[in-house]
Amino acid sequence: VALSLWMDARKPPADPQLEEESLYVTGATARRMSIGFNGMVADWYWMRALQYVGQKVLDHQGQTQMDDLSALKLHRLYPLLDTATTLDPQFMAVYDYGGVVLPAVNQEDAIKLLRKGIAANPDAWRLYQHLGYIYWKRGDYRASSEAYGAGAKLSGAPEWMSMLRARLLAEGDSRETARAMYRHMLEQADDEQVKEMLARRLLQVDSFDERDAIRKVLENFKQRTNRCASRWQDVAAELRAARLATGARLRLDQSGSPLDPTDVPYLLVKDGCDVDLDWQKSKVPYK
Repeated sequence: VALSLWMDARKPPADPQLEEESLYVTGATARRMSIGFNGMVADWYWMRALQYVGQKVLDHQGQTQMDDLSALKLHRLYPLLDTATTLDPQFMAVYDYGGVVLPAVNQEDAIKLLRKGIAANPDAWRLYQHLGYIYWKRGDYRASSEAYGAGAKLSGAPEWMSMLRARLLAEGDSRETARAMYRHMLEQADDEQVKEMLARRLLQVDSFDERDAIRKVLENFKQRTNRCASRWQDVAAELRAARLATGARLRLDQSGSPLDPTDVPYLLVKDGCDVDLDWQKSKVPYK
């Protein structure tokens, strides 16, 4: 409590730029000051990190996604998470959170945090899962495969870690790899916000498959008629017969409009013979 009061009394001036760039004390200093209370002070920094992100989200004008908060300019997030894990190197919730949120802010900081966690927790296979996810997001499928392979060797690691290691080398950029990546992360996630984000990413992968099938129907219609479909009813029969790459069928509402995975009708882009999400209504991630 005394340390918390000391920190609050020495908060930076109410200057937005200073507030962004400064940290109350460094991790090493906080560790020296909190001898015997490291866990408590680590919790304090963890709560500060969550409050910092939460306030940024509230202040932001526009949509946000937990795994793409780059627009929020979260310059202080890594120092806060780094300090929390300096105080408590076994604070797994911080590594889990940083592994999902930090990559869109600064990939190198995210990798640094996870490698720090691996050094302090060499038997924690989930940290290798997060590290592999970051490399996969940046398109480095070999490094991602190596991370999953290293984690797969640890005691208690699930069999799918080895399966993903092989898949990443063979087809790192495929949707099936993305689907497997998000599904396994969802199964292991503890944080409810992270779970919601991963579930939405799975819906996005499904939507990509659906839009591919719809585009094929629209292209076939254009080839037959030499024009773009002007309404979904023009191609309703073809849409009902279409199959996705997974073998599933498209879902249509009573008017014949195809539905996205959140049950919102897709928009027909008449001038371009194309399909798009209804960004105002759909819960499928917009990017």
